[in-house]
Amino acid sequence: MNKTSKNLRPKEASQEPEYLRLNLKGMGPFGEPFDHHGDELVYAFGGISGEEVVARVVRRFKDRVLAQVEEVVSPSPHRVEAPCSYFGACTGCQWQHIDYSHQLELKRQTVQKEMDSYPSLAGIDVLPTLASPQELHYRNHARFTVGHEGDLGFVNSATRSFVRVDHCKLMDPWINEALQEMQDKCDETSQLSVRYGINTGDWLIQPSLLNADIALQSGQTHYEESLEGKRFRVAASSFFQVNTRQTEQMSALIQDRLKLTGEGVLVDAYAGVGTLGVLMAPKVTKVVAIEESPSAVKDAAINTLGIYNIEFCLGKTEDVLEGLEQVPDYVILDPPRKGCHPQTLETLIKRAPGKIAYVSCEPESLARDLDILVEGPFRLDEVQPIDMFPQTYHTECLAILSRKD
Repeated sequence: MNKTSKNLRPKEASQEPEYLRLNLKGMGPFGEPFDHHGDELVYAFGGISGEEVVARVVRRFKDRVLAQVEEVVSPSPHRVEAPCSYFGACTGCQWQHIDYSHQLELKRQTVQKEMDSYPSLAGIDVLPTLASPQELHYRNHARFTVGHEGDLGFVNSATRSFVRVDHCKLMDPWINEALQEMQDKCDETSQLSVRYGINTGDWLIQPSLLNADIALQSGQTHYEESLEGKRFRVAASSFFQVNTRQTEQMSALIQDRLKLTGEGVLVDAYAGVGTLGVLMAPKVTKVVAIEESPSAVKDAAINTLGIYNIEFCLGKTEDVLEGLEQVPDYVILDPPRKGCHPQTLETLIKRAPGKIAYVSCEPESLARDLDILVEGPFRLDEVQPIDMFPQTYHTECLAILSRKD
Protein backbone atom coordinates (compact mmCIF):
# COMPACT_ATOMS: atom_id res chain seq x y z
CA MET A 1 0.00 0.00 0.00
CA ASN A 2 1.26 3.51 -0.83
CA LYS A 3 1.02 5.38 2.49
CA THR A 4 1.00 8.78 0.77
CA SER A 5 -2.12 7.99 -1.24
CA LYS A 6 -5.31 9.36 0.25
CA ASN A 7 -8.83 10.19 -0.70
CA LEU A 8 -8.84 13.95 -1.33
CA ARG A 9 -12.60 14.36 -1.58
CA PRO A 10 -14.75 11.74 0.17
CA LYS A 11 -17.60 10.47 -1.94
CA GLU A 12 -20.70 11.83 -0.21
CA ALA A 13 -23.21 10.54 -2.78
CA SER A 14 -23.14 8.31 -5.79
CA GLN A 15 -23.34 11.36 -8.07
CA GLU A 16 -20.38 13.11 -6.47
CA PRO A 17 -17.01 12.68 -8.21
CA GLU A 18 -14.30 10.90 -6.26
CA TYR A 19 -10.70 12.13 -6.39
CA LEU A 20 -7.55 10.21 -5.48
CA ARG A 21 -3.99 11.40 -4.96
CA LEU A 22 -1.66 8.96 -6.69
CA ASN A 23 2.06 8.42 -7.12
CA LEU A 24 2.24 6.80 -10.53
CA LYS A 25 4.57 4.03 -11.60
CA GLY A 26 5.00 1.42 -14.29
CA MET A 27 2.62 0.93 -17.20
CA GLY A 28 -0.55 -1.12 -17.39
CA PRO A 29 -1.75 -3.29 -20.26
CA PHE A 30 -3.42 -0.31 -21.99
CA GLY A 31 -0.63 2.19 -21.58
CA GLU A 32 -1.72 3.89 -18.34
CA PRO A 33 0.57 4.14 -15.27
CA PHE A 34 -0.86 2.95 -11.97
CA ASP A 35 -0.80 3.18 -8.19
CA HIS A 36 -2.40 1.30 -5.31
CA HIS A 37 -5.01 3.12 -3.28
CA GLY A 38 -5.74 0.95 -0.26
CA ASP A 39 -6.50 -2.48 -1.68
CA GLU A 40 -7.42 -1.10 -5.09
CA LEU A 41 -5.23 -1.03 -8.20
CA VAL A 42 -5.83 2.32 -9.94
CA TYR A 43 -4.91 3.02 -13.58
CA ALA A 44 -4.68 6.74 -14.39
CA PHE A 45 -5.38 7.85 -17.96
CA GLY A 46 -3.35 10.94 -18.83
CA GLY A 47 -0.58 10.24 -16.34
CA ILE A 48 3.12 9.42 -16.74
CA SER A 49 5.18 7.09 -14.57
CA GLY A 50 6.95 9.07 -11.84
CA GLU A 51 4.29 11.77 -11.53
CA GLU A 52 2.21 12.69 -8.50
CA VAL A 53 -1.32 13.48 -9.65
CA VAL A 54 -4.89 13.99 -8.58
CA ALA A 55 -7.16 11.70 -10.57
CA ARG A 56 -10.93 11.41 -10.82
CA VAL A 57 -12.44 7.93 -10.56
CA VAL A 58 -14.18 7.07 -13.82
CA ARG A 59 -15.19 3.44 -13.37
CA ARG A 60 -14.71 0.63 -10.87
CA PHE A 61 -14.28 -3.04 -11.67
CA LYS A 62 -13.74 -5.97 -9.30
CA ASP A 63 -10.01 -6.08 -9.99
CA ARG A 64 -9.15 -2.48 -10.93
CA VAL A 65 -10.20 1.16 -10.94
CA LEU A 66 -10.03 3.42 -13.99
CA ALA A 67 -9.30 7.06 -13.30
CA GLN A 68 -8.43 10.19 -15.27
CA VAL A 69 -5.80 12.73 -14.30
CA GLU A 70 -7.35 16.08 -13.33
CA GLU A 71 -4.32 17.79 -11.79
CA VAL A 72 -0.58 17.15 -12.11
CA VAL A 73 1.07 17.89 -8.78
CA SER A 74 4.57 16.86 -9.83
CA PRO A 75 4.96 16.72 -13.64
CA SER A 76 7.25 14.41 -15.57
CA PRO A 77 9.98 16.03 -17.71
CA HIS A 78 8.42 14.09 -20.59
CA ARG A 79 5.01 15.80 -20.28
CA VAL A 80 3.82 17.98 -23.18
CA GLU A 81 0.56 19.72 -24.00
CA ALA A 82 -1.74 17.29 -25.84
CA PRO A 83 -2.37 18.78 -29.32
CA CYS A 84 -5.94 17.46 -29.53
CA SER A 85 -8.85 19.17 -27.77
CA TYR A 86 -10.65 15.81 -27.48
CA PHE A 87 -7.80 14.14 -25.56
CA GLY A 88 -9.19 12.55 -22.41
CA ALA A 89 -12.83 12.62 -23.45
CA CYS A 90 -11.81 10.46 -26.41
CA THR A 91 -9.50 7.62 -25.39
CA GLY A 92 -8.38 6.59 -28.90
CA CYS A 93 -5.00 8.23 -28.19
CA GLN A 94 -3.46 7.35 -24.85
CA TRP A 95 -0.10 9.16 -25.12
CA GLN A 96 -0.61 12.58 -26.69
CA HIS A 97 0.57 14.14 -23.41
CA ILE A 98 3.96 12.36 -23.67
CA ASP A 99 6.91 13.71 -25.66
CA TYR A 100 7.31 11.62 -28.82
CA SER A 101 10.91 10.58 -28.11
CA HIS A 102 9.77 9.19 -24.77
CA GLN A 103 6.86 7.39 -26.43
CA LEU A 104 9.46 5.57 -28.54
CA GLU A 105 11.47 4.64 -25.46
CA LEU A 106 8.38 3.40 -23.62
CA LYS A 107 7.60 1.09 -26.55
CA ARG A 108 11.15 -0.24 -26.51
CA GLN A 109 10.83 -0.89 -22.77
CA THR A 110 7.52 -2.71 -23.32
CA VAL A 111 9.13 -5.09 -25.80
CA GLN A 112 12.25 -5.51 -23.64
CA LYS A 113 10.10 -6.44 -20.63
CA GLU A 114 8.39 -9.21 -22.61
CA MET A 115 11.71 -10.55 -23.90
CA ASP A 116 13.20 -10.55 -20.40
CA SER A 117 10.30 -12.64 -19.10
CA TYR A 118 11.78 -15.69 -20.89
CA PRO A 119 15.25 -16.99 -19.90
CA SER A 120 15.91 -18.00 -23.51
CA LEU A 121 15.42 -14.38 -24.67
CA ALA A 122 16.83 -12.47 -21.70
CA GLY A 123 20.17 -11.81 -23.41
CA ILE A 124 18.68 -9.92 -26.33
CA ASP A 125 18.93 -6.12 -26.28
CA VAL A 126 15.89 -4.65 -27.97
CA LEU A 127 16.85 -1.94 -30.46
CA PRO A 128 15.58 1.66 -30.24
CA THR A 129 12.09 2.02 -31.68
CA LEU A 130 11.97 3.03 -35.35
CA ALA A 131 10.14 6.37 -35.41
CA SER A 132 7.16 6.94 -37.67
CA PRO A 133 7.71 9.41 -40.54
CA GLN A 134 4.62 11.22 -39.20
CA GLU A 135 3.71 11.72 -35.55
CA LEU A 136 0.22 12.95 -36.46
CA HIS A 137 -2.19 12.56 -39.41
CA TYR A 138 -0.71 9.18 -40.35
CA ARG A 139 -3.81 6.94 -40.32
CA ASN A 140 -5.36 5.84 -43.62
CA HIS A 141 -8.37 4.18 -41.95
CA ALA A 142 -11.04 5.54 -39.60
CA ARG A 143 -13.88 3.66 -37.92
CA PHE A 144 -16.47 6.14 -36.70
CA THR A 145 -19.40 5.50 -34.40
CA VAL A 146 -22.60 7.33 -35.33
CA GLY A 147 -24.46 9.21 -32.59
CA HIS A 148 -28.24 9.57 -32.21
CA GLU A 149 -28.33 12.72 -34.33
CA GLY A 150 -26.27 11.32 -37.19
CA ASP A 151 -23.06 12.86 -35.86
CA LEU A 152 -19.72 11.04 -36.08
CA GLY A 153 -17.24 10.33 -33.31
CA PHE A 154 -15.72 7.68 -31.09
CA VAL A 155 -16.66 5.84 -27.88
CA ASN A 156 -14.73 6.38 -24.64
CA SER A 157 -13.25 3.01 -23.67
CA ALA A 158 -13.87 3.52 -19.94
CA THR A 159 -17.25 5.22 -19.75
CA ARG A 160 -18.61 3.85 -23.06
CA SER A 161 -19.98 7.35 -23.74
CA PHE A 162 -20.12 8.76 -27.27
CA VAL A 163 -17.75 11.64 -28.09
CA ARG A 164 -18.52 13.74 -31.15
CA VAL A 165 -15.32 14.48 -33.10
CA ASP A 166 -15.04 17.08 -35.87
CA HIS A 167 -11.31 16.60 -36.50
CA CYS A 168 -9.04 13.68 -35.55
CA LYS A 169 -5.32 14.40 -35.16
CA LEU A 170 -4.42 10.84 -36.18
CA MET A 171 -6.29 10.77 -39.48
CA ASP A 172 -4.96 11.77 -42.88
CA PRO A 173 -6.20 15.28 -43.83
CA TRP A 174 -8.45 13.84 -46.56
CA ILE A 175 -10.29 11.69 -43.99
CA ASN A 176 -10.87 14.80 -41.87
CA GLU A 177 -12.28 16.60 -44.93
CA ALA A 178 -14.59 13.62 -45.51
CA LEU A 179 -15.58 13.75 -41.84
CA GLN A 180 -16.62 17.39 -42.25
CA GLU A 181 -18.67 16.50 -45.32
CA MET A 182 -20.54 13.66 -43.57
CA GLN A 183 -20.86 15.12 -40.07
CA ASP A 184 -24.48 15.19 -38.79
CA LYS A 185 -25.76 13.38 -41.91
CA CYS A 186 -25.26 9.70 -41.10
CA ASP A 187 -28.25 8.70 -38.96
CA GLU A 188 -29.07 5.90 -41.42
CA THR A 189 -26.26 3.75 -39.97
CA SER A 190 -24.56 3.09 -36.63
CA GLN A 191 -20.96 2.60 -37.82
CA LEU A 192 -18.94 4.16 -40.63
CA SER A 193 -15.60 3.09 -42.10
CA VAL A 194 -13.45 5.44 -44.18
CA ARG A 195 -10.27 4.21 -45.90
CA TYR A 196 -7.99 6.39 -48.01
CA GLY A 197 -5.11 5.70 -50.38
CA ILE A 198 -2.48 8.21 -49.27
CA ASN A 199 -0.34 7.54 -52.35
CA THR A 200 -3.23 7.14 -54.82
CA GLY A 201 -6.04 9.48 -53.74
CA ASP A 202 -8.50 6.57 -53.93
CA TRP A 203 -11.02 5.98 -51.13
CA LEU A 204 -13.63 3.67 -49.69
CA ILE A 205 -16.59 4.59 -47.48
CA GLN A 206 -18.77 1.85 -46.03
CA PRO A 207 -21.67 1.30 -45.78
CA SER A 208 -23.30 2.92 -48.80
CA LEU A 209 -24.96 6.18 -47.72
CA LEU A 210 -28.27 7.26 -49.26
CA ASN A 211 -28.38 10.80 -47.88
CA ALA A 212 -28.41 13.11 -50.93
CA ASP A 213 -26.77 15.88 -48.89
CA ILE A 214 -23.52 13.88 -48.80
CA ALA A 215 -21.49 14.73 -51.90
CA LEU A 216 -18.91 11.97 -51.44
CA GLN A 217 -19.35 8.68 -53.24
CA SER A 218 -19.78 5.74 -50.84
CA GLY A 219 -20.42 2.01 -50.87
CA GLN A 220 -17.23 1.06 -52.71
CA THR A 221 -16.28 -2.62 -52.45
CA HIS A 222 -12.56 -1.82 -52.53
CA TYR A 223 -9.99 0.94 -52.92
CA GLU A 224 -6.37 1.05 -54.11
CA GLU A 225 -3.15 2.06 -52.36
CA SER A 226 0.42 2.16 -53.62
CA LEU A 227 3.58 1.01 -51.81
CA GLU A 228 7.06 1.37 -53.31
CA GLY A 229 5.42 2.23 -56.63
CA LYS A 230 3.26 -0.93 -56.73
CA ARG A 231 -0.54 -0.65 -56.55
CA PHE A 232 -2.61 -2.84 -54.26
CA ARG A 233 -6.35 -3.42 -54.32
CA VAL A 234 -7.82 -3.66 -50.83
CA ALA A 235 -11.40 -4.84 -50.22
CA ALA A 236 -13.55 -3.39 -47.47
CA SER A 237 -13.10 -6.55 -45.40
CA SER A 238 -9.36 -6.99 -46.07
CA PHE A 239 -6.55 -6.02 -43.72
CA PHE A 240 -4.06 -3.29 -44.66
CA GLN A 241 -1.63 -1.48 -42.37
CA VAL A 242 -3.01 1.88 -41.19
CA ASN A 243 0.31 3.76 -41.45
CA THR A 244 1.25 3.71 -45.14
CA ARG A 245 4.61 5.47 -44.94
CA GLN A 246 5.79 3.45 -41.96
CA THR A 247 4.76 0.26 -43.78
CA GLU A 248 7.13 1.22 -46.59
CA GLN A 249 9.94 1.68 -44.06
CA MET A 250 9.16 -1.70 -42.51
CA SER A 251 9.19 -3.42 -45.92
CA ALA A 252 12.62 -1.98 -46.70
CA LEU A 253 13.87 -3.13 -43.29
CA ILE A 254 12.62 -6.69 -43.86
CA GLN A 255 14.27 -6.85 -47.28
CA ASP A 256 17.55 -5.66 -45.78
CA ARG A 257 17.53 -7.98 -42.77
CA LEU A 258 16.61 -11.10 -44.74
CA LYS A 259 19.56 -10.37 -47.06
CA LEU A 260 17.63 -11.44 -50.15
CA THR A 261 19.99 -12.31 -53.01
CA GLY A 262 17.61 -12.78 -55.93
CA GLU A 263 17.42 -16.52 -55.34
CA GLY A 264 15.58 -18.86 -52.98
CA VAL A 265 11.99 -19.57 -51.98
CA LEU A 266 10.18 -17.17 -49.64
CA VAL A 267 6.97 -18.01 -47.77
CA ASP A 268 4.78 -15.03 -46.89
CA ALA A 269 2.54 -16.40 -44.14
CA TYR A 270 -0.61 -14.53 -43.07
CA ALA A 271 -0.12 -12.63 -46.33
CA GLY A 272 -3.25 -10.47 -46.42
CA VAL A 273 -3.66 -8.85 -49.84
CA GLY A 274 -0.09 -9.84 -50.76
CA THR A 275 1.70 -6.64 -49.77
CA LEU A 276 4.99 -8.06 -48.50
CA GLY A 277 5.04 -10.99 -50.92
CA VAL A 278 4.66 -8.69 -53.93
CA LEU A 279 7.38 -6.34 -52.66
CA MET A 280 9.79 -9.23 -52.02
CA ALA A 281 9.08 -11.10 -55.29
CA PRO A 282 11.77 -9.36 -57.41
CA LYS A 283 14.44 -10.42 -54.91
CA VAL A 284 13.76 -14.19 -54.74
CA THR A 285 13.16 -17.05 -57.14
CA LYS A 286 9.66 -17.78 -55.86
CA VAL A 287 7.13 -16.51 -53.31
CA VAL A 288 4.49 -18.74 -51.74
CA ALA A 289 1.88 -16.55 -50.05
CA ILE A 290 -0.59 -18.05 -47.56
CA GLU A 291 -3.83 -16.35 -46.49
CA GLU A 292 -7.11 -17.67 -45.05
CA SER A 293 -9.34 -14.67 -45.87
CA PRO A 294 -11.16 -15.26 -49.19
CA SER A 295 -11.62 -11.52 -49.77
CA ALA A 296 -7.89 -10.89 -49.26
CA VAL A 297 -6.97 -13.69 -51.67
CA LYS A 298 -9.33 -12.19 -54.28
CA ASP A 299 -7.52 -8.89 -53.85
CA ALA A 300 -4.19 -10.68 -54.14
CA ALA A 301 -5.22 -12.24 -57.45
CA ILE A 302 -5.46 -8.69 -58.84
CA ASN A 303 -2.37 -7.45 -57.02
CA THR A 304 -0.16 -10.22 -58.41
CA LEU A 305 -1.16 -9.91 -62.08
CA GLY A 306 2.00 -9.95 -64.17
CA ILE A 307 4.12 -11.27 -61.28
CA TYR A 308 4.86 -14.81 -62.35
CA ASN A 309 6.99 -16.03 -59.46
CA ILE A 310 4.33 -15.67 -56.76
CA GLU A 311 1.79 -18.34 -55.84
CA PHE A 312 -1.16 -17.66 -53.51
CA CYS A 313 -2.61 -20.41 -51.32
CA LEU A 314 -6.02 -19.99 -49.68
CA GLY A 315 -6.00 -21.66 -46.28
CA LYS A 316 -4.78 -21.52 -42.71
CA THR A 317 -1.02 -21.05 -42.37
CA GLU A 318 -0.68 -24.03 -40.04
CA ASP A 319 -2.26 -26.31 -42.65
CA VAL A 320 -0.65 -24.99 -45.83
CA LEU A 321 2.86 -24.60 -44.41
CA GLU A 322 2.97 -28.22 -43.28
CA GLY A 323 2.00 -29.45 -46.75
CA LEU A 324 4.64 -27.54 -48.72
CA GLU A 325 6.96 -29.87 -50.61
CA GLN A 326 9.95 -27.54 -50.68
CA VAL A 327 11.72 -26.24 -47.59
CA PRO A 328 11.63 -22.42 -47.83
CA ASP A 329 14.79 -20.37 -47.56
CA TYR A 330 12.95 -17.43 -46.02
CA VAL A 331 9.69 -17.06 -44.09
CA ILE A 332 7.78 -13.89 -43.23
CA LEU A 333 5.29 -14.26 -40.39
CA ASP A 334 2.69 -11.53 -39.84
CA PRO A 335 0.02 -13.22 -37.69
CA PRO A 336 -2.94 -11.62 -35.90
CA ARG A 337 -2.55 -10.30 -32.37
CA LYS A 338 -2.83 -13.74 -30.77
CA GLY A 339 0.34 -14.89 -32.55
CA CYS A 340 1.14 -18.05 -34.48
CA HIS A 341 -0.79 -21.29 -34.23
CA PRO A 342 1.29 -23.93 -32.34
CA GLN A 343 1.30 -26.13 -35.44
CA THR A 344 2.87 -23.31 -37.46
CA LEU A 345 5.74 -23.09 -34.98
CA GLU A 346 6.11 -26.86 -34.92
CA THR A 347 6.37 -26.98 -38.72
CA LEU A 348 8.94 -24.18 -38.78
CA ILE A 349 11.07 -26.05 -36.25
CA LYS A 350 10.77 -29.22 -38.30
CA ARG A 351 11.51 -27.60 -41.68
CA ALA A 352 14.07 -25.08 -40.38
CA PRO A 353 14.15 -22.34 -43.04
CA GLY A 354 17.32 -20.24 -43.22
CA LYS A 355 15.80 -16.95 -42.02
CA ILE A 356 12.52 -15.80 -40.47
CA ALA A 357 11.14 -12.25 -40.26
CA TYR A 358 8.39 -12.17 -37.63
CA VAL A 359 6.14 -9.07 -37.69
CA SER A 360 3.95 -8.68 -34.60
CA CYS A 361 1.52 -6.13 -33.16
CA GLU A 362 1.51 -7.82 -29.73
CA PRO A 363 4.85 -8.04 -27.82
CA GLU A 364 3.49 -10.64 -25.38
CA SER A 365 2.53 -13.22 -28.02
CA LEU A 366 5.71 -12.41 -29.98
CA ALA A 367 7.92 -13.23 -26.99
CA ARG A 368 5.98 -16.45 -26.35
CA ASP A 369 6.49 -17.62 -29.95
CA LEU A 370 10.15 -16.55 -30.08
CA ASP A 371 10.83 -18.58 -26.93
CA ILE A 372 9.53 -21.68 -28.71
CA LEU A 373 11.52 -21.01 -31.89
CA VAL A 374 14.86 -20.38 -30.18
CA GLU A 375 14.46 -23.59 -28.18
CA GLY A 376 14.43 -25.20 -31.64
CA PRO A 377 16.93 -24.70 -34.46
CA PHE A 378 16.87 -20.87 -34.52
CA ARG A 379 18.79 -18.03 -32.93
CA LEU A 380 17.29 -14.58 -32.40
CA ASP A 381 19.40 -12.01 -34.24
CA GLU A 382 17.46 -8.81 -33.70
CA VAL A 383 14.31 -7.35 -32.17
CA GLN A 384 13.28 -4.02 -33.69
CA PRO A 385 10.22 -2.15 -32.37
CA ILE A 386 8.49 -0.14 -35.11
CA ASP A 387 6.16 2.72 -34.26
CA MET A 388 3.18 2.05 -36.51
CA PHE A 389 0.78 3.83 -34.11
CA PRO A 390 2.17 7.13 -32.72
CA GLN A 391 0.31 8.74 -29.79
CA THR A 392 -0.94 5.31 -28.65
CA TYR A 393 0.52 2.51 -26.55
CA HIS A 394 0.24 0.00 -29.42
CA THR A 395 3.59 -1.42 -30.51
CA GLU A 396 4.57 -3.12 -33.76
CA CYS A 397 7.74 -5.20 -33.77
CA LEU A 398 10.03 -7.00 -36.21
CA ALA A 399 12.10 -9.96 -35.00
CA ILE A 400 14.75 -11.59 -37.19
CA LEU A 401 15.75 -15.23 -36.64
CA SER A 402 18.40 -17.34 -38.37
CA ARG A 403 18.98 -21.07 -38.46
CA LYS A 404 21.70 -21.88 -35.90
CA ASP A 405 23.90 -23.78 -38.32
